[in-house]
Amino acid sequence: MQVYRIFRMKDAPRQQFRWAPHTSGVSLLKPRDFEPAGEVEADGVYAAWSALQASPDELRIGDVLENPTAELRIYKYVGFEEAQWVVPEVKSGFDGAPVVAAGSPPSMVPGTV
Repeated sequence: MQVYRIFRMKDAPRQQFRWAPHTSGVSLLKPRDFEPAGEVEADGVYAAWSALQASPDELRIGDVLENPTAELRIYKYVGFEEAQWVVPEVKSGFDGAPVVAAGSPPSMVPGTV
């Protein structure tokens, strides 16, 4: 048996997810749209779904299960499909800043006097 971590989709993103058209392929998930919600021990994702059925912790559309090897499966109307976290690109704050060669005299730097 494996231990699956449960991630619950927050309410606002869940409403958008529920009404969005179904797409096949890997679902890209934003970590900010989910909250950790415990664990369940099961032989597979459908066994986990079955074990949680009719309990207060039952899985809802948009919830995610993560296995011990960090593979994600999102619960959709058609069953479980592959998913992965999308990590936002970190911006340095220097995007669009002029490039200046090291040792350039200050008079050659744009925007300086």
